[in-house]
Amino acid sequence: MSNSFSKEERVAFEDILEGFNDALVLSRNVSIYNTDGSMMERTNNVIYRPQPYIAQSYDGMDQTGNFTAYTQLSVPATLGFQKSVPFILDALELRDALQEGRLGDAAKQKLASDINIAIMNVAAAQGSLVVTTNTAAGDYDDVALCDSIMNEQGVQAFDRYLALSSRDYNGLAGNIAGGAGGASVSRSFSGNKSNNAFERSFVGMVAGFETYKLDYANRLIGATGSNTTMSTLVGASNFYVPQATQTAVTGETQNVDNRFQTITVTSSTDLLVGTPFEIGGVEAVHHITKQGTGFAKTFRVIQVVNATTVVITPPIISAQGGTDAELQYQNCIVTPNATATMTRLNLDTAPINCFWQKDALEILPGRYAVPSDAGVAVMRASTDQGIELVMQKQYDVNTMKTKYRLDTLFGVVNKQPEMSGILLFNQTP
Repeated sequence: MSNSFSKEERVAFEDILEGFNDALVLSRNVSIYNTDGSMMERTNNVIYRPQPYIAQSYDGMDQTGNFTAYTQLSVPATLGFQKSVPFILDALELRDALQEGRLGDAAKQKLASDINIAIMNVAAAQGSLVVTTNTAAGDYDDVALCDSIMNEQGVQAFDRYLALSSRDYNGLAGNIAGGAGGASVSRSFSGNKSNNAFERSFVGMVAGFETYKLDYANRLIGATGSNTTMSTLVGASNFYVPQATQTAVTGETQNVDNRFQTITVTSSTDLLVGTPFEIGGVEAVHHITKQGTGFAKTFRVIQVVNATTVVITPPIISAQGGTDAELQYQNCIVTPNATATMTRLNLDTAPINCFWQKDALEILPGRYAVPSDAGVAVMRASTDQGIELVMQKQYDVNTMKTKYRLDTLFGVVNKQPEMSGILLFNQTP
Protein backbone atom coordinates (compact mmCIF):
# COMPACT_ATOMS: atom_id res chain seq x y z
CA MET A 1 0.00 0.00 0.00
CA SER A 2 1.40 3.39 -0.98
CA ASN A 3 0.58 4.88 2.38
CA SER A 4 1.77 2.00 4.56
CA PHE A 5 3.91 2.68 7.62
CA SER A 6 7.63 1.97 7.54
CA LYS A 7 9.33 -0.22 10.11
CA GLU A 8 10.82 2.86 11.75
CA GLU A 9 7.39 4.48 12.00
CA ARG A 10 5.93 1.37 13.62
CA VAL A 11 8.68 1.38 16.21
CA ALA A 12 8.07 5.08 16.77
CA PHE A 13 4.36 4.42 17.29
CA GLU A 14 5.17 1.76 19.89
CA ASP A 15 7.34 4.30 21.69
CA ILE A 16 4.54 6.86 21.50
CA LEU A 17 2.05 4.38 22.95
CA GLU A 18 4.42 3.48 25.76
CA GLY A 19 4.92 7.13 26.67
CA PHE A 20 1.19 7.79 26.31
CA ASN A 21 0.45 4.90 28.67
CA ASP A 22 2.99 6.18 31.22
CA ALA A 23 1.51 9.68 31.14
CA LEU A 24 -2.03 8.51 31.93
CA VAL A 25 -1.46 8.80 35.67
CA LEU A 26 -4.96 9.78 36.73
CA SER A 27 -6.82 7.35 34.46
CA ARG A 28 -5.20 4.50 36.41
CA ASN A 29 -6.94 5.72 39.55
CA VAL A 30 -10.52 5.76 38.30
CA SER A 31 -12.83 2.93 37.28
CA ILE A 32 -12.86 1.72 33.67
CA TYR A 33 -15.97 0.65 31.76
CA ASN A 34 -15.47 -0.68 28.24
CA THR A 35 -18.33 -0.03 25.86
CA ASP A 36 -19.56 -1.78 22.74
CA GLY A 37 -19.08 0.40 19.66
CA SER A 38 -22.26 -0.68 17.87
CA MET A 39 -24.41 -0.15 20.95
CA MET A 40 -22.92 3.27 21.65
CA GLU A 41 -23.56 4.40 18.07
CA ARG A 42 -27.22 3.35 18.36
CA THR A 43 -27.64 5.24 21.66
CA ASN A 44 -25.93 8.43 20.49
CA ASN A 45 -22.83 7.54 22.56
CA VAL A 46 -24.78 7.59 25.86
CA ILE A 47 -25.03 4.71 28.32
CA TYR A 48 -26.54 4.71 31.80
CA ARG A 49 -24.22 3.41 34.51
CA PRO A 50 -25.68 2.11 37.80
CA GLN A 51 -25.02 3.71 41.17
CA PRO A 52 -24.53 1.44 44.20
CA TYR A 53 -27.56 0.23 46.13
CA ILE A 54 -27.93 1.20 49.79
CA ALA A 55 -29.77 -1.48 51.78
CA GLN A 56 -31.97 -1.06 54.85
CA SER A 57 -32.26 -3.42 57.79
CA TYR A 58 -35.01 -3.89 60.37
CA ASP A 59 -35.31 -5.44 63.84
CA GLY A 60 -37.26 -8.56 64.74
CA MET A 61 -38.35 -11.84 63.20
CA ASP A 62 -41.58 -10.67 61.61
CA GLN A 63 -40.72 -8.59 58.55
CA THR A 64 -44.19 -8.69 56.98
CA GLY A 65 -44.44 -4.95 56.41
CA ASN A 66 -40.84 -4.39 55.41
CA PHE A 67 -40.74 -5.99 51.96
CA THR A 68 -40.25 -3.07 49.62
CA ALA A 69 -38.78 -2.65 46.16
CA TYR A 70 -35.33 -1.12 45.98
CA THR A 71 -34.84 1.85 43.71
CA GLN A 72 -31.91 1.34 41.33
CA LEU A 73 -30.36 4.69 40.45
CA SER A 74 -28.22 5.28 37.37
CA VAL A 75 -26.34 8.12 35.71
CA PRO A 76 -25.72 8.92 32.03
CA ALA A 77 -22.18 8.46 30.74
CA THR A 78 -21.19 9.82 27.34
CA LEU A 79 -18.34 9.24 24.92
CA GLY A 80 -18.04 12.99 24.66
CA PHE A 81 -14.32 13.61 24.17
CA GLN A 82 -12.84 13.32 20.67
CA LYS A 83 -9.24 14.49 20.90
CA SER A 84 -6.91 14.68 17.89
CA VAL A 85 -3.40 15.96 17.15
CA PRO A 86 -2.83 16.46 13.39
CA PHE A 87 0.46 17.58 11.82
CA ILE A 88 2.20 17.72 8.44
CA LEU A 89 5.78 16.90 7.43
CA ASP A 90 7.07 17.64 3.95
CA ALA A 91 9.65 15.65 2.02
CA LEU A 92 12.47 17.86 3.30
CA GLU A 93 11.49 17.62 6.96
CA LEU A 94 11.16 13.85 6.68
CA ARG A 95 14.90 13.64 5.98
CA ASP A 96 15.33 14.16 9.72
CA ALA A 97 13.70 11.25 11.47
CA LEU A 98 13.89 13.12 14.76
CA GLN A 99 11.30 15.60 13.47
CA GLU A 100 8.67 12.89 13.36
CA GLY A 101 9.73 11.58 16.75
CA ARG A 102 9.54 14.97 18.43
CA LEU A 103 6.10 15.68 17.00
CA GLY A 104 4.94 12.23 18.10
CA ASP A 105 6.18 12.90 21.63
CA ALA A 106 4.32 16.22 21.69
CA ALA A 107 1.15 14.53 20.41
CA LYS A 108 1.16 11.79 23.02
CA GLN A 109 1.89 14.31 25.77
CA LYS A 110 -1.07 16.49 24.73
CA LEU A 111 -3.53 13.59 24.36
CA ALA A 112 -2.55 12.13 27.72
CA SER A 113 -2.92 15.59 29.24
CA ASP A 114 -6.37 15.92 27.65
CA ILE A 115 -7.51 12.72 29.37
CA ASN A 116 -6.05 13.68 32.74
CA ILE A 117 -7.57 17.17 32.51
CA ALA A 118 -10.98 15.75 31.57
CA ILE A 119 -10.93 13.60 34.71
CA MET A 120 -9.87 16.53 36.87
CA ASN A 121 -12.46 18.89 35.34
CA VAL A 122 -15.28 16.48 36.15
CA ALA A 123 -13.99 15.88 39.67
CA ALA A 124 -13.46 19.61 40.31
CA ALA A 125 -16.89 20.60 38.98
CA GLN A 126 -19.04 17.90 40.60
CA GLY A 127 -17.26 16.70 43.75
CA SER A 128 -19.66 17.56 46.57
CA LEU A 129 -17.59 16.76 49.68
CA VAL A 130 -16.06 20.14 50.54
CA VAL A 131 -13.17 20.67 52.95
CA THR A 132 -11.72 24.12 53.62
CA THR A 133 -8.92 25.45 55.82
CA ASN A 134 -7.94 29.04 56.61
CA THR A 135 -4.22 28.33 56.25
CA ALA A 136 -1.85 27.33 53.45
CA ALA A 137 -1.19 23.65 52.80
CA GLY A 138 1.43 22.15 55.02
CA ASP A 139 0.01 19.82 57.62
CA TYR A 140 -1.16 16.23 57.89
CA ASP A 141 -4.36 17.50 59.50
CA ASP A 142 -5.40 19.12 56.21
CA VAL A 143 -5.55 15.78 54.40
CA ALA A 144 -6.98 14.07 57.47
CA LEU A 145 -10.03 16.33 57.16
CA CYS A 146 -10.73 14.76 53.75
CA ASP A 147 -10.40 11.32 55.33
CA SER A 148 -12.81 12.33 58.09
CA ILE A 149 -15.55 13.66 55.83
CA MET A 150 -15.44 10.49 53.75
CA ASN A 151 -15.48 8.20 56.77
CA GLU A 152 -18.36 10.07 58.40
CA GLN A 153 -20.53 9.65 55.31
CA GLY A 154 -19.72 6.00 54.71
CA VAL A 155 -17.38 6.19 51.72
CA GLN A 156 -15.23 3.06 51.30
CA ALA A 157 -11.90 3.39 53.06
CA PHE A 158 -9.79 1.98 50.20
CA ASP A 159 -8.68 3.22 46.77
CA ARG A 160 -8.71 6.86 47.79
CA TYR A 161 -6.79 9.49 45.83
CA LEU A 162 -5.92 13.15 46.26
CA ALA A 163 -4.62 15.40 43.46
CA LEU A 164 -3.07 18.65 44.68
CA SER A 165 -1.88 21.78 42.91
CA SER A 166 1.91 22.13 42.81
CA ARG A 167 2.10 24.76 45.56
CA ASP A 168 -0.25 22.87 47.88
CA TYR A 169 1.51 19.56 47.24
CA ASN A 170 4.91 21.10 47.92
CA GLY A 171 3.59 22.70 51.10
CA LEU A 172 2.62 19.26 52.34
CA ALA A 173 6.00 17.86 51.27
CA GLY A 174 7.68 20.59 53.30
CA ASN A 175 5.81 19.44 56.39
CA ILE A 176 6.98 15.86 55.85
CA ALA A 177 10.55 17.00 55.21
CA GLY A 178 10.56 18.66 58.63
CA GLY A 179 10.38 22.32 57.75
CA ALA A 180 6.74 23.25 58.21
CA GLY A 181 6.18 26.94 58.78
CA GLY A 182 9.85 27.67 58.19
CA ALA A 183 10.90 25.98 61.41
CA SER A 184 12.97 22.87 61.87
CA VAL A 185 10.72 20.03 63.00
CA SER A 186 11.98 16.62 64.05
CA ARG A 187 10.18 13.80 62.26
CA SER A 188 10.66 10.08 62.25
CA PHE A 189 9.44 7.99 59.30
CA SER A 190 10.37 4.49 58.27
CA GLY A 191 12.27 4.23 55.00
CA ASN A 192 13.12 7.39 53.08
CA LYS A 193 9.85 9.29 53.32
CA SER A 194 11.40 12.46 54.76
CA ASN A 195 14.38 12.29 52.37
CA ASN A 196 12.07 11.83 49.38
CA ALA A 197 9.98 14.79 50.50
CA PHE A 198 13.10 16.94 50.88
CA GLU A 199 14.94 15.81 47.73
CA ARG A 200 12.07 15.23 45.29
CA SER A 201 9.05 16.95 46.88
CA PHE A 202 7.46 13.50 46.95
CA VAL A 203 4.61 12.91 49.41
CA GLY A 204 3.11 9.49 48.63
CA MET A 205 0.44 8.06 50.93
CA VAL A 206 -1.02 10.46 53.51
CA ALA A 207 -4.05 9.87 55.76
CA GLY A 208 -5.29 7.04 53.55
CA PHE A 209 -4.92 8.96 50.26
CA GLU A 210 -2.44 8.28 47.49
CA THR A 211 -1.36 11.79 46.53
CA TYR A 212 -0.46 13.28 43.14
CA LYS A 213 0.96 16.62 42.06
CA LEU A 214 -0.85 18.62 39.34
CA ASP A 215 0.63 21.32 37.15
CA TYR A 216 -2.77 22.40 35.83
CA ALA A 217 -5.10 22.53 38.84
CA ASN A 218 -8.36 24.43 38.26
CA ARG A 219 -9.06 27.53 40.33
CA LEU A 220 -12.26 28.48 42.13
CA ILE A 221 -13.11 32.18 42.30
CA GLY A 222 -13.78 33.57 45.76
CA ALA A 223 -17.38 34.41 46.60
CA THR A 224 -18.61 38.00 46.54
CA GLY A 225 -21.77 39.60 47.89
CA SER A 226 -23.91 38.21 50.68
CA ASN A 227 -25.19 34.73 51.46
CA THR A 228 -28.67 33.93 50.18
CA THR A 229 -31.44 31.94 51.86
CA MET A 230 -33.86 29.17 50.96
CA SER A 231 -36.79 27.43 52.61
CA THR A 232 -36.30 23.91 53.93
CA LEU A 233 -39.91 23.60 55.06
CA VAL A 234 -41.78 20.58 53.70
CA GLY A 235 -44.20 22.85 51.88
CA ALA A 236 -41.38 24.48 49.91
CA SER A 237 -40.61 21.11 48.27
CA ASN A 238 -36.88 21.77 48.32
CA PHE A 239 -36.25 18.12 49.14
CA TYR A 240 -35.61 15.36 46.61
CA VAL A 241 -37.29 12.02 46.02
CA PRO A 242 -34.99 9.59 44.15
CA GLN A 243 -36.54 7.73 41.24
CA ALA A 244 -35.12 5.22 38.78
CA THR A 245 -37.31 6.25 35.83
CA GLN A 246 -39.92 8.79 34.85
CA THR A 247 -42.64 8.80 32.20
CA ALA A 248 -42.59 11.43 29.51
CA VAL A 249 -45.77 13.18 28.33
CA THR A 250 -45.68 10.93 25.28
CA GLY A 251 -45.75 7.81 27.45
CA GLU A 252 -42.15 6.64 27.13
CA THR A 253 -40.22 5.57 30.20
CA GLN A 254 -36.77 7.10 30.57
CA ASN A 255 -34.00 6.97 33.13
CA VAL A 256 -33.50 9.75 35.65
CA ASP A 257 -30.16 11.32 36.60
CA ASN A 258 -30.38 11.48 40.41
CA ARG A 259 -27.11 13.31 40.96
CA PHE A 260 -28.69 16.76 40.61
CA GLN A 261 -31.66 18.71 41.98
CA THR A 262 -33.29 22.01 41.04
CA ILE A 263 -34.03 24.16 44.11
CA THR A 264 -35.66 27.52 44.69
CA VAL A 265 -33.70 30.25 46.50
CA THR A 266 -34.41 33.87 47.37
CA SER A 267 -31.74 35.05 44.93
CA SER A 268 -29.14 33.31 42.76
CA THR A 269 -27.18 36.50 42.10
CA ASP A 270 -24.15 35.50 44.18
CA LEU A 271 -24.32 31.75 43.53
CA LEU A 272 -21.90 31.12 40.70
CA VAL A 273 -21.39 27.76 39.01
CA GLY A 274 -19.06 25.67 41.16
CA THR A 275 -19.89 27.49 44.39
CA PRO A 276 -19.59 25.17 47.41
CA PHE A 277 -22.02 25.89 50.24
CA GLU A 278 -23.74 24.64 53.38
CA ILE A 279 -27.41 25.08 54.29
CA GLY A 280 -28.37 26.08 57.81
CA GLY A 281 -29.96 23.18 59.68
CA VAL A 282 -28.99 20.57 57.07
CA GLU A 283 -26.75 17.93 58.67
CA ALA A 284 -24.87 15.20 56.80
CA VAL A 285 -25.65 11.57 57.67
CA HIS A 286 -23.76 8.32 57.29
CA HIS A 287 -25.21 6.87 54.10
CA ILE A 288 -25.57 3.37 55.50
CA THR A 289 -26.50 3.86 59.16
CA LYS A 290 -28.42 7.12 58.52
CA GLN A 291 -27.01 8.52 61.76
CA GLY A 292 -26.23 12.22 61.86
CA THR A 293 -22.54 13.16 61.65
CA GLY A 294 -22.85 16.39 63.63
CA PHE A 295 -21.46 18.34 60.66
CA ALA A 296 -23.19 20.31 57.92
CA LYS A 297 -23.85 18.68 54.56
CA THR A 298 -21.93 20.34 51.73
CA PHE A 299 -23.29 21.04 48.25
CA ARG A 300 -22.10 22.50 44.92
CA VAL A 301 -23.86 24.75 42.41
CA ILE A 302 -23.96 23.02 39.02
CA GLN A 303 -26.11 25.47 37.05
CA VAL A 304 -27.77 28.84 37.62
CA VAL A 305 -31.14 28.56 35.87
CA ASN A 306 -32.66 31.95 36.62
CA ALA A 307 -32.86 34.62 39.34
CA THR A 308 -34.38 32.24 41.91
CA THR A 309 -33.56 28.75 40.65
CA VAL A 310 -30.29 26.78 40.71
CA VAL A 311 -29.25 23.18 40.09
CA ILE A 312 -27.16 21.62 42.87
CA THR A 313 -25.36 18.38 43.68
CA PRO A 314 -26.00 16.26 45.60
CA PRO A 315 -29.78 16.50 45.94
CA ILE A 316 -31.27 17.18 49.38
CA ILE A 317 -32.53 13.69 50.26
CA SER A 318 -33.88 14.37 53.74
CA ALA A 319 -36.74 11.82 53.86
CA GLN A 320 -39.20 14.69 54.36
CA GLY A 321 -41.46 13.08 51.77
CA GLY A 322 -41.50 9.77 53.65
CA THR A 323 -41.02 7.48 50.64
CA ASP A 324 -39.02 4.24 50.68
CA ALA A 325 -36.60 5.62 48.09
CA GLU A 326 -35.84 8.60 50.33
CA LEU A 327 -35.22 6.37 53.33
CA GLN A 328 -32.92 4.19 51.24
CA TYR A 329 -30.81 7.03 49.85
CA GLN A 330 -31.15 9.62 52.63
CA ASN A 331 -28.03 11.78 52.82
CA CYS A 332 -28.99 14.48 55.32
CA ILE A 333 -31.19 15.48 58.25
CA VAL A 334 -33.08 18.75 57.94
CA THR A 335 -34.24 21.07 60.70
CA PRO A 336 -36.97 22.95 58.77
CA ASN A 337 -36.47 26.69 58.41
CA ALA A 338 -38.27 29.12 56.13
CA THR A 339 -35.09 31.21 55.75
CA ALA A 340 -32.20 28.75 55.99
CA THR A 341 -28.90 30.48 55.12
CA MET A 342 -26.82 29.11 52.25
CA THR A 343 -23.30 29.80 53.51
CA ARG A 344 -20.73 29.86 50.73
CA LEU A 345 -17.43 28.16 51.50
CA ASN A 346 -15.23 29.63 48.74
CA LEU A 347 -14.27 32.79 50.60
CA ASP A 348 -11.07 33.41 48.59
CA THR A 349 -9.87 32.41 45.14
CA ALA A 350 -7.79 29.24 45.40
CA PRO A 351 -6.68 26.15 43.44
CA ILE A 352 -9.11 23.22 43.52
CA ASN A 353 -7.54 20.12 45.02
CA CYS A 354 -9.64 17.05 44.18
CA PHE A 355 -10.05 13.87 46.21
CA TRP A 356 -12.12 10.81 45.33
CA GLN A 357 -12.76 7.15 45.88
CA LYS A 358 -11.94 5.12 42.79
CA ASP A 359 -15.50 3.95 42.09
CA ALA A 360 -16.80 7.53 42.02
CA LEU A 361 -15.08 8.48 38.77
CA GLU A 362 -15.20 6.37 35.62
CA ILE A 363 -13.58 6.61 32.23
CA LEU A 364 -15.17 5.02 29.17
CA PRO A 365 -12.69 4.15 26.40
CA GLY A 366 -14.13 4.49 22.89
CA ARG A 367 -13.07 3.15 19.52
CA TYR A 368 -13.02 4.65 16.04
CA ALA A 369 -13.94 2.33 13.14
CA VAL A 370 -11.28 3.69 10.78
CA PRO A 371 -11.11 1.73 7.48
CA SER A 372 -7.67 0.32 6.73
CA ASP A 373 -8.23 -0.08 2.97
CA ALA A 374 -9.22 3.46 2.00
CA GLY A 375 -5.80 4.74 0.97
CA VAL A 376 -4.75 5.81 4.47
CA ALA A 377 -2.28 3.88 6.61
CA VAL A 378 -3.73 3.08 10.03
CA MET A 379 -2.15 1.79 13.24
CA ARG A 380 -4.03 1.32 16.48
CA ALA A 381 -3.21 0.08 19.95
CA SER A 382 -4.72 0.22 23.44
CA THR A 383 -3.27 1.23 26.80
CA ASP A 384 -3.48 -0.86 29.94
CA GLN A 385 -6.75 0.91 30.75
CA GLY A 386 -8.24 0.10 27.33
CA ILE A 387 -7.88 3.64 25.96
CA GLU A 388 -7.22 3.37 22.25
CA LEU A 389 -4.74 5.49 20.33
CA VAL A 390 -5.12 5.60 16.53
CA MET A 391 -2.37 6.87 14.22
CA GLN A 392 -3.07 7.62 10.56
CA LYS A 393 -0.82 8.72 7.68
CA GLN A 394 -1.59 9.98 4.17
CA TYR A 395 0.80 11.28 1.48
CA ASP A 396 -0.16 14.03 -1.00
CA VAL A 397 1.82 13.68 -4.25
CA ASN A 398 0.80 17.20 -5.34
CA THR A 399 2.58 18.91 -2.45
CA MET A 400 5.02 16.20 -1.32
CA LYS A 401 3.57 16.55 2.15
CA THR A 402 2.56 13.73 4.51
CA LYS A 403 -0.34 14.20 6.88
CA TYR A 404 -0.27 12.49 10.27
CA ARG A 405 -2.88 12.43 13.00
CA LEU A 406 -3.20 10.74 16.38
CA ASP A 407 -6.69 10.35 17.83
CA THR A 408 -8.40 9.05 20.94
CA LEU A 409 -12.09 8.78 21.89
CA PHE A 410 -13.26 8.54 25.49
CA GLY A 411 -15.82 9.63 28.08
CA VAL A 412 -15.58 10.60 31.75
CA VAL A 413 -18.38 10.47 34.31
CA ASN A 414 -18.67 11.22 38.02
CA LYS A 415 -21.05 8.43 39.01
CA GLN A 416 -21.26 9.50 42.64
CA PRO A 417 -20.49 13.14 43.58
CA GLU A 418 -20.85 12.16 47.25
CA MET A 419 -17.77 9.95 46.95
CA SER A 420 -15.61 12.76 45.59
CA GLY A 421 -14.82 16.26 46.77
CA ILE A 422 -12.58 19.31 46.81
CA LEU A 423 -10.04 20.70 49.29
CA LEU A 424 -9.56 24.47 49.40
CA PHE A 425 -6.73 26.16 51.30
CA ASN A 426 -6.36 29.79 52.44
CA GLN A 427 -10.09 30.38 52.96
CA THR A 428 -9.84 33.30 55.40
CA PRO A 429 -13.04 33.83 57.42
